[in-house]
Formats: sequence, structure tokens, C-alpha cells
Amino acid sequence: MPHGCKHWLIALYLAVMLAGSWPVPASAEGTLIWLLRDLPPLTIFEGPSKGLGALDQLLPILIGHLPEYRHQVMHVNRARGMQMLREPTLTCDPSLLWTAERARYIVFSRQAFVVVSNGITIRQSQQDALAAFIVDGQFDLQAFFAAPKARVGAIAERSYGAVIDERLKQADTHKLALHYGNDALGSLLQMQRLGRLEAVLGYWPEIRYHAMQQGIATEDLSFYPIKGTAPYQRTYIGCSDTPQGREAMERINQVLLSLPLAQVQQSYAAWLDPAMREHYLRDNPSFFRDSPEP
Repeated sequence: MPHGCKHWLIALYLAVMLAGSWPVPASAEGTLIWLLRDLPPLTIFEGPSKGLGALDQLLPILIGHLPEYRHQVMHVNRARGMQMLREPTLTCDPSLLWTAERARYIVFSRQAFVVVSNGITIRQSQQDALAAFIVDGQFDLQAFFAAPKARVGAIAERSYGAVIDERLKQADTHKLALHYGNDALGSLLQMQRLGRLEAVLGYWPEIRYHAMQQGIATEDLSFYPIKGTAPYQRTYIGCSDTPQGREAMERINQVLLSLPLAQVQQSYAAWLDPAMREHYLRDNPSFFRDSPEP
């Protein structure tokens, strides 16, 4: 367990006990379905750290502050989750990036979390071959897609942020390997190990976690931010844009104002590698100042 998680779990236990002591109204507002993806270190489905992700710890507190609803948690992959958010049910996802396309059918909360941005992972053995695309410690994804032998792995229907999403839309389809499965990232890393992909997109802590699960040595991988992207990405809770979903979002936004988000950020930081953790914690106070609405 990462350093700091034990203290946070104690705080979590006390908060959930307090929340659980609230009376549930006799007439609940309906069932609110929470969609969770296997997205270490935010949500962790398997292994010795199962349930110890930063959002794994936040969600019970959020649920405890919404006693007027019955709550159901469902584990889904990204493609299934987006499909369910399009359906006329009371469905919410606690870890979404805002995009204009999603905003057509999803109502978004105020800022819920801040994560280190998505980037690209290459194998150390490919470092020299791909050196031309690495400038000032950043990877030029646009130039890479223009190269004759370029193949990048990504998770289907996932947003990687505005800059990366635009690069993916412009890429030739044969240069992009989209995976829809439940263990999409693990499968993409195996494809990369076998030489079928040059690079894989994702969050570095997530990639490190799945690499270890796949028996891939993390020291054999190198991670680079994408040229043109910001160092951090703001995430939001998103609910189906229905009358029920909009009503639930009003309550969720009220609750977010009172949740210990700074503590959850600390929990997330415990999963980062030392250099990334130092930068994240140094920049952490700015995450909560003048936060733009989506």
C-alpha cells in the first residue's frame, strides 16, 4: 500500500460511518448507477491494491452524502460506459474528461479531480528509432502519425484530452489500434511488447500499474508528455443529460463543495513516481484556485 494510504483509510472510515448514520428518506429518488472503469490509480478492480484507488476512496463518501438515492456500482469498460450514459437512465461516471461531443448528452459537474495528463509510452529498445519525435522531453504525436511506420495503441471511445483527441481524429485508421476490451490497456502493452505497436497512449501511473500486472518491467518503458498538451487534466463527474440526471448533478455539485478533495489528491499522489509526485504536490494548491467550469 502506498505511503499515506493507511492514514487516509482511517479518515475514510470515519467519514463513511458519519455519512452512513444519516437517515435514508422513505421515498428515495430512484437508483443512481455509478459506472467505474478499471483505471489505476483512480479505480483498481484486481490485485493486492483492489479498492484502494483514489476514487475508490472518494466514491463511498460521495454516496454517503446522497442518501436520497439508492446507489448501484457497475464495472464497465469505456465503450460500454459511454453507451450507458447515452441511455435515459440515472447513470453517472465519477471520472470523465469534458469534451464538446460528450456535453451533448452528458451533464458535467464542477471540477472533481486533477490528474497528470495522458502521454505516450515507448519501449526503451525503440528509443533510438523514435528519437526524431522527442523534442525537449515531449513527444510530437502529429509528426509521428505522418511517419510511414507508425502504429499507436489507444482505448476505444476514451478521451485523452483535446490535443490528443484531435491528433487521433486526423490519424489514418491503419496507424491507430483501438481496443474495446475490459483489459484494453494490458492487451495494448502486450501488443507493444510483441512489436505490433510502436507506442501506447495513457496515464503513466495507469500504464505502470498494468505493465506490472502483465509482467512487463517498467524500467523497459519510457513515458513522454504529448507536445502541445497541459501537464494536468481536470476531471469531472458526468451524468446522463436527463431531468433525473440534471437534478442529481445539482446535488452532486453541492456535495463536492464539502468533500475533502485535497486529501484525495494526496492519496492519488502516493501512486506517482517520485519525480512526478514532487511536481504534482508542488502544483497542487493551484488546482483549487480559479477552477474553470467545464
